[in-house]
Amino acid sequence: MFIARLLVVIGALNWGLIGLFGFDLVAFLFGGQMSLISRIVYTLVGIAGVAMIADFATTRQRT
Repeated sequence: MFIARLLVVIGALNWGLIGLFGFDLVAFLFGGQMSLISRIVYTLVGIAGVAMIADFATTRQRT
């Protein structure tokens, strides 16, 4: 779950930079115009978000 949390934080920081400054860090680091590596990073961040939703749901049910 650590990797999923890390990816969610990366995604959140990237969206924050986009919202505040119009700067897409992932595109800057891995190539703009949706390069293959950028698409992989975005996909992994999305999967991590879904994993966090599932983790939140199971944690919430336990309490």
